Amino acid sequence: MNFIKKYWAIFQITLINSLAYPGELIGRSLMIVPFMWIFYQLWKVTFAAAGADTLNGMTLYSTMWYLMMAETIELSRPRLANVISDNVKDGSIAYILNKPYNFLLYQFSSSMGETVFRALMNAVFGGIVVWWLVGAPPAATGWAFALVALLGTWIMNFCIACLIGLSAFLVEEVSPFLWIYQKFVFILGGFLIPLDFYPHWLQAIAKALPFAYMIYGPSKLFVAPSVDLLANILSMQFVWIAVLGSILVLSYRRGVAYLTVNGG
Repeated sequence: MNFIKKYWAIFQITLINSLAYPGELIGRSLMIVPFMWIFYQLWKVTFAAAGADTLNGMTLYSTMWYLMMAETIELSRPRLANVISDNVKDGSIAYILNKPYNFLLYQFSSSMGETVFRALMNAVFGGIVVWWLVGAPPAATGWAFALVALLGTWIMNFCIACLIGLSAFLVEEVSPFLWIYQKFVFILGGFLIPLDFYPHWLQAIAKALPFAYMIYGPSKLFVAPSVDLLANILSMQFVWIAVLGSILVLSYRRGVAYLTVNGG
């Protein structure tokens, strides 16, 4: 029980600290407003050019609310990989690793605390804009199913971001890896374009990778909730969390052995 309380306390402290500068929190969250306006203009023209109200099962209404959820997820991600990289570069990683807690669990608790209010504020501002543009949000079932899937999304993102951060133990600079990861999320995760608009062969490739269950899954559940879809997404998230989590633990153990501390 004390073991759990330790990391719960870390989560709470980070959560409270994220409210220390409300102006910055609101300012960062307002970024979603122009994004949703641009998406609306692009997709309105797309549906008008196609001369149809529905494309591949998606309407302008469902597309916009899908993109609102996708943007909320992406813009709420903490800069975990950069933080670990900076700790390696300035030598502070040596002090962090000697603290009386598990490094990975500490980073997980801290990143979750940093994510919660960011996600909430992004959803509020993005939701207001999309509500004004296309109408009221989906039913409560969509919110509930999406929230369930969001936990898996955050855990998967933590595993990948932490793996990228741990690469700093060997190479120090992680920006190229973050850039590649971001592009995979944008294209194969369904961030910029819902996977429903992709050719079937590309949808199959995307759904065989973890990125689709980080962005597309929760966003699709939000606008088209169903028990079967929820079960599929949660099962695939569980599989990928097990795979990524195992790789993360092994990488951490090997990475510590090769770590060379600079600065400090």
